[in-house]
Amino acid sequence: MDALDTWTRSEHTADVNGEPTTHPVWRKGTGPGVIVIHEIPGLTTGVIGFGQELVDAGYTVLLPHLFGPAGRPFNNLDVMRTMPKVCVSREFTKLATGVTTPVAGWLRSLARDLHAELGGPGVGALGMCFTGGFALAMMVDESTVAPVVCQPSAPFVPFPGRGADLNLSPADAEVVRRRAGEGCPVLGIRYASDPLPGTRFDTLTTLIGDAFIRVDLEGKGHSTVTEHRSQRAVDAVLEFFGERLTS
Repeated sequence: MDALDTWTRSEHTADVNGEPTTHPVWRKGTGPGVIVIHEIPGLTTGVIGFGQELVDAGYTVLLPHLFGPAGRPFNNLDVMRTMPKVCVSREFTKLATGVTTPVAGWLRSLARDLHAELGGPGVGALGMCFTGGFALAMMVDESTVAPVVCQPSAPFVPFPGRGADLNLSPADAEVVRRRAGEGCPVLGIRYASDPLPGTRFDTLTTLIGDAFIRVDLEGKGHSTVTEHRSQRAVDAVLEFFGERLTS
């Protein structure tokens, strides 16, 4: 059975770089809304499986499909095929610092629509690896009240100065700082030995202080809730969403 057979497909259109942009969105579940943004190479079975865990925990889960294949297990060939397309896309920033990824506008629109439909305090957003910082960019909009940053790895390291960058413009970083100060915390999860997130968690601590809930996992790994799934990481996400979305 295809990994997405039990999910419902729709499409969402919003502005990106001044142009209407449409991406497929897969949906399942009932309860408060959570948007899970997949990592490179695409909407893998690992990402879908994590989404199912959230569905089973009582959430309405949206899986936007931004690039790459959908419904296939993670494999390095798909990574090699997807990376060049991501690198030339105007929807994403890859190397530039102090810039918010353009697709953030599309994701904020998706979150606003989901919040308007479901009500409640707002929606959760979780990004991972290349899309890790996207959840922070979504936090700029009031509809996102539970941002989770898993192993954020863009702008790509090891280029000098990029390992500390949050993939946010100065103006958006200031909104994140303000919202955190007003009571919207951020959960961050990474493997302590993973070099790809650089020093971004230190930057977040400097930016928002105690509002940043940092989880550094022991052992070797990268993809904290998918390919190198940690139960501690998944439990931290479920606890965070429970406190922020269901209280």
